[in-house]
Amino acid sequence: MASIEMITKEDLQEFKRELLKDLVKELSEKIVPTKKWLKTDEVRKLLDVSATTLQTLRINGSLTYTKLGGILYYDYEHIEKMMKENLRVARK
Repeated sequence: MASIEMITKEDLQEFKRELLKDLVKELSEKIVPTKKWLKTDEVRKLLDVSATTLQTLRINGSLTYTKLGGILYYDYEHIEKMMKENLRVARK
């Protein structure tokens, strides 16, 4: 015989809190950064590229950067400009 489980209001409240927490985490990774200078990991997430691709963009001059104390920083405005300059219109 199957047993019946009751879902309480508290169970639903806990589910709501967990779901909201997960959504906030997911969205925070997708939202445009508000700071001017981004570190390598942030740029890789933003552009969804590998470390090698990011290095290639630096080497060929597509993406400018600043190096301070062994840490690379990228100007968000320059990243946005590069993306707009490379925008292609889809053909039907």
